[in-house]
Amino acid sequence: MEETDDTSASPADAQTESETNGPERVGRLLFAGGLLALATRNLADLDGRIAYADAKGVPKADALVPAASGLLIGGSLGIGAWKLPKLSAASVAAFFAGVTPLMHDFWAVDDDSRDEELTSFLQNLTLFGAAVAFFTRADTDE
Repeated sequence: MEETDDTSASPADAQTESETNGPERVGRLLFAGGLLALATRNLADLDGRIAYADAKGVPKADALVPAASGLLIGGSLGIGAWKLPKLSAASVAAFFAGVTPLMHDFWAVDDDSRDEELTSFLQNLTLFGAAVAFFTRADTDE
């Protein structure tokens, strides 16, 4: 009787750890879902978001706000599906790197707004860190 070697799966059959690890998949989907909700909310109130960005001194807010939301949508979908993960994570990281210091400048606002802006800044900083972690993880899956 001849033994077969089941360890020689073809590359097409091989799955990365990211595709098979349940907790990691759940984490990706939660992260992606939250980001998609944020982007959708931005687009649903686009005029309000543009006005807020304009009031914060963002140049060309009418073009940058929808573009930034597009980065967030594309990145969240890519991370959730784990397709083009490095590009997707870089898109999300670029969004937070650009938006966070401009929109949540807690150091430049009055005392009444400081706490709210600091909280938003720290939340975005945390999401930026997660995007960087996904970017790093994408290196191991490629």
